[in-house]
Amino acid sequence: MSSDRLLSIGMFIFTTDGLSYQELERRMSWNWAAAPRFGARDALQFTGPGEDKITLNGVLVPEVAGKYSDIARLREMADSGQVQDVTLGEGDVLGQFVIVAVDHREQNIIMGGRARRYDFAVDLLRYQP
Repeated sequence: MSSDRLLSIGMFIFTTDGLSYQELERRMSWNWAAAPRFGARDALQFTGPGEDKITLNGVLVPEVAGKYSDIARLREMADSGQVQDVTLGEGDVLGQFVIVAVDHREQNIIMGGRARRYDFAVDLLRYQP
């Protein structure tokens, strides 16, 4: 693996000298069913794994690193509805995920309506066939 790789979503690669993210947040949950009991706390039964969600937050500054088209590429991947392998830069596979949201905010607008800075977030949800 290349040392500048941070993470890949399918064929889209976040790198230190291209589009990069500053924060990776992962939230995993597990499901428990509750059965009420008279005079006592509910009885709990484990029913299996719940959601596994990853959120990547970052900043795109095309004049420094990354391209204007990077956010559009992520949206196109989400539009395709395809399941993507998510892999950390050192090769650890996190699993198969789908892109469920891509947010961005444009700042420092220059002539022509281009932004110098894009704050972005990408939400991924673990796929279970």
